[in-house]
This record gives sequence, structure tokens and C-alpha cells, in this order.
Amino acid sequence: MILTIAKRELRSMFMSPLAWVILAVVQIILAWSFFSMLDIFFSVQSELTTMSNAPGVTDLVISPLFEVASILLLMIIPLLTMRLISDEKRNKTISLLLSAPVSITEIVLGKFFGLIFFIIILLLLLSLMPLSLAPGTHLDYAKIFSGLLGLFLVLTAFSSAGLYMSSLTDNPMIAAISTFGLLLLLWMLNTSTAAAAEGDSVLTYLSLHVHFTALLRGILNSRDIAYFLLFITAFLVLAIRQLETQRLQS
Repeated sequence: MILTIAKRELRSMFMSPLAWVILAVVQIILAWSFFSMLDIFFSVQSELTTMSNAPGVTDLVISPLFEVASILLLMIIPLLTMRLISDEKRNKTISLLLSAPVSITEIVLGKFFGLIFFIIILLLLLSLMPLSLAPGTHLDYAKIFSGLLGLFLVLTAFSSAGLYMSSLTDNPMIAAISTFGLLLLLWMLNTSTAAAAEGDSVLTYLSLHVHFTALLRGILNSRDIAYFLLFITAFLVLAIRQLETQRLQS
């Protein structure tokens, strides 16, 4: 049943112009960033040849591209998550959904995985950019894989938080703004002076950006992966509890 709901959500995304517009806009912006960073790399390539242990195209082009993608999608994911549940409330179809012979967990996970399938499509399109450099240069595939994994985990974390925020209101715009505010806060936690001064502080550990940056550098640390998994699970559980409370109240 989870897969059925996920397919329905993915189909409904592509039946509206929003998903197509987002795919197009994201690809255009990231393609522009990719060629800009590639141009900068070519301009300093002669200087890099004189340096020992000089950074390569993976460090100077591909990793920054993934960084730009994470910031761009932090602003876009709330637009995708805002209608997942709040639209059901606004259209008064949430009662029908809650009374259907499926569990709340299946409903939440189905909507969540529908969005994850869309994110996978987006990441597959994004991965074509760095892979296009393979015939002409040496790529660090381990670092590329780690960066893509980090990007997938951080986007999945964005989605789980957005799904929960969508379950709190019947206004999609409020859900989008709330999600963006929450994600921006969690992204910028490590920029505080106290967090920067103390590497193991609570604020540093809670920051999404800190864990994503580690994976972007090619460091596959179980601590970072565990953080994302706990983050995703926590917000999915919160969304399930929120809908269960609404079912009991109705």
C-alpha cells in the first residue's frame, strides 16, 4: 500500500506544472553554476600544475556544485512538501484519507516516498553533469559518491521536516514558509560564534550543514549518516503522531 500511495503522489506531481518547472529551473541554475565553476577551474589550471597535492576537478567543480544544489533545494523542497498533507486538509479530503482502510504510517510513508522518488530523479539528472567530465579528466568517484549520498540524505531530511510541517496546518503557504524557516535555522546553527568555537557543541551536532559538509569532503562517517537517519525518523514519527491525534479528534 505504501508503494501504491507513493506512485500516486509521484504521478500527481508530474500531472501539475510545478514538478516540471522545478526540474527545469533547478537544471538551468545548476548547469549555469557548473559551467561557471568549470570556467574558473580552466583559468587556474596552469597554476595548479605547479602545486603539490593540488585539488582536482572533483574538489573545485563537482563538490561546489553539490553545495550549490543543497542551498538551492533548501529553498525549493518546501514548495514540494507544502501540499502533501495541508492540501488534503484544505480540500476537506483528509477525513476520507484517515478513514480509508490503511494505517496512518502507510499514508505518511507513502507520501514521503513519493517525494523521495522525485528527488532521486532530480539527483540522477544532476549526476549527469559531473559524469560528463569523465572522458576528459580524472574524477574521484569515491568523493562523488560520498557527495551524492550526502546530498540525497540532506534532501531526504528536508523532505521529512517539510512533511511534518505540512501536517500542522491546512494552509500550504504557511507550511512552506514554516518549513523554510526551520530548515534555514537547522542549516545555519553552526555559524554561531559559540558553535564555531567549540567543535563538539550541541549546536554543531544539530546543524544539517556540518554533517553534509563532512560527506561532501568524502568522509563517510557513521556519525553523520546516523544523524540524518535519526533526523528523518524523528520527523516522520512526529508527522504520524500528528495525524493520529487528528484522527482521534475527528
